[in-house]
Amino acid sequence: MRIRIVDAFTDRPFAGNPAGVLLLDSFPGDERLQKVALEVNHAETAFAHRLPAGGTADWALRWFTPATEIAMCGHATLATAHVLHSTGAHEGPVRFATRSGVLVATPLEDGSITLDFPTAPLTPVEVPAGVAGALGAQPRTALDTGPDVGDLLVELDDEKTVRGLAPDHKALAAYSRRGIIATARAEDPARGYDYISRCFFPNVGIDEDPVTGSAHTALAPYWAERLGRPVLTGLQASPRSGRVRTELRGDRTLLSGRAVTVIEGELLA
Repeated sequence: MRIRIVDAFTDRPFAGNPAGVLLLDSFPGDERLQKVALEVNHAETAFAHRLPAGGTADWALRWFTPATEIAMCGHATLATAHVLHSTGAHEGPVRFATRSGVLVATPLEDGSITLDFPTAPLTPVEVPAGVAGALGAQPRTALDTGPDVGDLLVELDDEKTVRGLAPDHKALAAYSRRGIIATARAEDPARGYDYISRCFFPNVGIDEDPVTGSAHTALAPYWAERLGRPVLTGLQASPRSGRVRTELRGDRTLLSGRAVTVIEGELLA
């Protein structure tokens, strides 16, 4: 069983968000998938197997953190599409059957890959009491991001505040199903990004996720409305950092980025 580690939403190794990718003949039991994900110990490990021809999807795809299975993951989907295309296992757009419906990944001529994901429904909510203390900053606004993403999206005063966050991860776990997306407008759009974010997911075993595709299905509609443009670039300012090009198309959001395979080996257990 081949296992690969792929850095997603980056064009160079040791940046972006690493994901494990395994192409299988079929899915084994959930317990084994969870054990492999824990052994890989990255934010997500993706497991995929080919589906019979003629259906609505080409590959079945599931994602596991070290602690649990999740409903949607952008960077591990990008990583899986990269593996399929770079190894010749699949050519052209690939349709993935997932818990979030059929998700399409399309390779582009410039080497990047575009993911077609459902746009997260945003519902304004009151800033929960205590979240400012747990996060280390007072949010301007707060929004629920719906069942697939499962985060609390909060806008902070400025880019400097987002970059300087040092949250209490255990305390943050009380305020959402998965975690917190903290965002602010870019201080200087001439640097090549329109908004900045950081993502903290204590409820799925991830203190800070390096670059989160699913979070950008919420960030895209949020900032498209405020900035008046459907096509934007987001910078996720984790220590590894990465950029996601977002394009809002109503109830769908396109997420574009690159990926690099950094490790390839054999799973022996």
